[in-house]
Amino acid sequence: MTDQIQTARAIILSLPERYRPEKAPSADYIATVHFDISGPNGGQYTAEIANGQCAVTTGHKGNADCTVTASDLNYENLELGRDNPMMSVMMGKVRVSNMAFMMTFTRLFKRLF
Repeated sequence: MTDQIQTARAIILSLPERYRPEKAPSADYIATVHFDISGPNGGQYTAEIANGQCAVTTGHKGNADCTVTASDLNYENLELGRDNPMMSVMMGKVRVSNMAFMMTFTRLFKRLF
């Protein structure tokens, strides 16, 4: 899968196809995450989970349960397994506004590596 998905934009846009609804805490799980990714392969995105499905749109939509902020390179390194997620957050390479929420959210998706 990582052969085609290498940029921060492509990684975020791939969330719906990588979503695993059976991993959600409940059947009626609802979540909204805003992504603020700087750099040429970044942008602003909203990932929403509702009714057992995940959708990603360009721009920020609604109120976020969590916001992820990073450069495109740091986000790519995190998602593609080049950097340790906890170290990326602790070193400030990736900022997460609600860590407890994000720990649940990330388990809902197939990894890229």
